[in-house]
Amino acid sequence: MIRAATIIAWLRGHLLFSVVVLVPTLCSVIYFGLIASDIYLSESHFIISNSQSAMPTGGIESLLMGAGMSQGHGDSSEVRDYIVSRDALRELATKVNIKEIFGRPEASFIDRYPNLFYDRSFEELYKYYSRHVGVEPDPVSSISVLSVRAFNAEDARKINLALLDMSERLVNTLNDRSREDTIRFSDNEVKIASDKAKDAAVALLTYRNNQAVFEPNKEAALQLEGIAKLHAQLIASEAEIAEVRKLSPDNPQITGLESGAELLRKTIAEETGRVTSPKGSFSVRAADFERLQLDVEFADKQLGMALAELESARADAQKKQIYLERLTQPSVQDKSMEPRRIRSILTVFIVSLLAWGIAVILIATVREHGE
Repeated sequence: MIRAATIIAWLRGHLLFSVVVLVPTLCSVIYFGLIASDIYLSESHFIISNSQSAMPTGGIESLLMGAGMSQGHGDSSEVRDYIVSRDALRELATKVNIKEIFGRPEASFIDRYPNLFYDRSFEELYKYYSRHVGVEPDPVSSISVLSVRAFNAEDARKINLALLDMSERLVNTLNDRSREDTIRFSDNEVKIASDKAKDAAVALLTYRNNQAVFEPNKEAALQLEGIAKLHAQLIASEAEIAEVRKLSPDNPQITGLESGAELLRKTIAEETGRVTSPKGSFSVRAADFERLQLDVEFADKQLGMALAELESARADAQKKQIYLERLTQPSVQDKSMEPRRIRSILTVFIVSLLAWGIAVILIATVREHGE
């Protein structure tokens, strides 16, 4: 009783020390020594790479050598953000019984879910989940470390493995979305070019049917060739007439020869008109035909370019594929490493001692100013 009374008297005389140092330290001893549950940590390492870099296959070291070129930093950030998101928690709940894992009966009433600090709502579960799951990137190697804490090693590994599978599914979704976005525009351009090529071909075919002509330029050339032959015949006929008149001015053949020559002249005039007449001639139809033919050629070239761009877009889409590479599988601890009980108690004691020292200095300073 004397010893107890002495201790109580000392505590009363050192109330500040008791409140700031002894009480927190005693609470930490009770919590970390008697209440705190063993925590098992499961870690896995992954990296986001893409197919644009030709990575050597000589092991992990070779893989890391190409990481600077192949790393999809933006995609890696998206994966990390997803793992610690509410959507990831919702999907994870469909794969593992997350509430059962976090609410193991062997865990203390303070540590398991739900507890005094976390109710059964989804938002509180998400806060609890955020304290037990984390992803940390290595700024040097761009490797991401996925850490999961649970009350037994197998549960931690199970959550870690499920999150890796979900992350791979997300990466595949990003691949599909990127591929579709890359190809969609080029595919639409091909459809537009194809429609233009069809319209141009139909317009040319309709013109040929309506004008009863296949290729005006070639047909005009053939027509001119025929006219040239008629001219040659006319010249020969006129020469013959002149020869006959010279030898026998009254020869009755002259009338027949002149009739033939006149017929040749009319034929030449008609055929020339078909080629050069301003109405319906080959020269007039050739202008419209050439315009339609140029439309067809231009549309065909556009279609060819659009098809080439589509193939190029598909090739680029394949090159831009990203992958989640697992460097290490989720670990399974055979011994809990958290909480670090002695270190935690010492930390509380040292911090409390520092706070007490600061409080003592402040009180002494206030008293000096008061005097």
